[in-house]
Amino acid sequence: MIGQSQKRLPIGIENFTEMRKNGYYYVDKTAMIRDLLLRGGKVNLFTRPRRFGKSLNMSMLKTFFSYGADKKIFEGLKISGEEELCRQHMGKYPVISISLKGVSGLNYEMARSLMCSEIGNEAMRFQFLLESDRLTDLEKHQYSQLVTLDMSGRDQFAMSDAALTESLKTLSILLEKYYGQKAVLLIDEYDVPLAKAEAQGYYDQMIILIRNLFEKALKTNDSLELAVLTGCLRVSKESIFTGLNNLKVFSVPSVRFDEYFGFTDQEVRDMLAYYGLSGRYEDIRDWYDGYRFGNVNVYCPWDVINFCDDLLDEPAAPLRNYWSNTSGNDVIRRLIERMGNGVTKGEIESLVAGETVTKEIHEDLTYKQVYDSIDNLWSLLLATGYLTYRGKPEGKRYQLAIPNMEIRETFGGQIMAMFKEETAKDPEMLTAFCTALKTGNEQEAQRLFTAYLEKSISLRDTFVRKSLKENFYHGILLGILGLKNGWYVKSNYETGDGYGDIVIHVEDEGIGIVIEVKYAQDGRLEEACKEALRQIEKRGYGKELIQDKDCHTLFRYGIGCYKKQCRVMIEK
Repeated sequence: MIGQSQKRLPIGIENFTEMRKNGYYYVDKTAMIRDLLLRGGKVNLFTRPRRFGKSLNMSMLKTFFSYGADKKIFEGLKISGEEELCRQHMGKYPVISISLKGVSGLNYEMARSLMCSEIGNEAMRFQFLLESDRLTDLEKHQYSQLVTLDMSGRDQFAMSDAALTESLKTLSILLEKYYGQKAVLLIDEYDVPLAKAEAQGYYDQMIILIRNLFEKALKTNDSLELAVLTGCLRVSKESIFTGLNNLKVFSVPSVRFDEYFGFTDQEVRDMLAYYGLSGRYEDIRDWYDGYRFGNVNVYCPWDVINFCDDLLDEPAAPLRNYWSNTSGNDVIRRLIERMGNGVTKGEIESLVAGETVTKEIHEDLTYKQVYDSIDNLWSLLLATGYLTYRGKPEGKRYQLAIPNMEIRETFGGQIMAMFKEETAKDPEMLTAFCTALKTGNEQEAQRLFTAYLEKSISLRDTFVRKSLKENFYHGILLGILGLKNGWYVKSNYETGDGYGDIVIHVEDEGIGIVIEVKYAQDGRLEEACKEALRQIEKRGYGKELIQDKDCHTLFRYGIGCYKKQCRVMIEK
């Protein structure tokens, strides 16, 4: 529990001013402002996976540059030590700030309407332009086109195609005329409309709108002082940034600005020490670290903050999968589906084992092409955070790896889901396996389970503890047995004085089955089976099946597993 003197954890807070004024814990990334002013370009694109602080950094930039900036908000932060830069730039610009995160319509008309609303609402912040004697009537009319509501009663902004395309440029020109200062333009999540358009089938229309909007705002806009865009994917210049020769792209491999998205190891250590949670450091490192941006290894901020919040309520809280649970993870499924068609089973097994695979990465993509080739798919996995890279890239060749245990678990979940789908397609094999178990035919059960293992992704000896290897085989068994109608299958069911791996009640036949799975270290399968059977006997697994479920027959199995081998042994 947070003490009265401790700052609150900023779960879901992306507004920099709110975070600073309302006493939230803030990991200081304000040195990014200095580097942007000294080493950035006129138009800057930052690509990072979701939940790595892009929106918060954009809010920070808006707060710093906007006219009337509250300098107290930055007191004690790194940028405050840059006195001359603060004197020249803090609070000195009109700032146009939009987020395209919500432009995700089911069709082009809906998406276009959402785009109008986002830009129209931002334009509404500058209604004083209508009263200004610094603007001509024609210029005020131009502004009014950005904030005119649809008269249908839906309270939506009704921009013409021309007004929408020119909107950001128009607003920049009017603000420069009012203030006598060129504008700063911030566009967060610039590529979301393109991703959604590709998914819903109106990509060609959206790409034209985005290309025209950006060309006017970023290329032919003399009223632009500085622009910053963020997104997940570096969309190719040819698709939306045609002819934009003042664009600086800082993607995942870029060294410059590498420490400003995500938490560094020291930042995580400091946060844990502040809340008295240093004892869970190694767990957090194993599960949420491992991403590499430029030359810096970073943690996913979303994971660290959420887990720290859980720990404050429950010091022994289990590690959870926070980041990947906010997405459908379809890109992993697409990779696994490519096995035999550009992706080998060995490559997936290497990744899951914590090893690397060397692949050619293409940073300039279009959303329309990301699934067209396997090289593009590897590139998408890197850009979106499902993979990271190790060592130094050699040209376009990268050593790709799964960053941490959280993402490894996500891969495992997708692998298991697809394994279950494939298993369900062969009901005869399922029936034969279950028949072998309920009749005590250990040799047939062993033969069929080995066949199932041959179909699955194997788990190698590297990277994971013995208990997690056992969980892998346990999961495969559950995936198979859970498909059998009429079988009541329970995992880690409380029986006797402990927990059995898998307990089954074949309800119509009065048969009970207890299975204990052990990982066979160094391939000692028989020894693993005997250890499993001893545990069943010692802890009395299955007694409740006889006492409470009226099972007249009880089979106790010990199963030893090693890579794609197994040994099934029944208690005699």
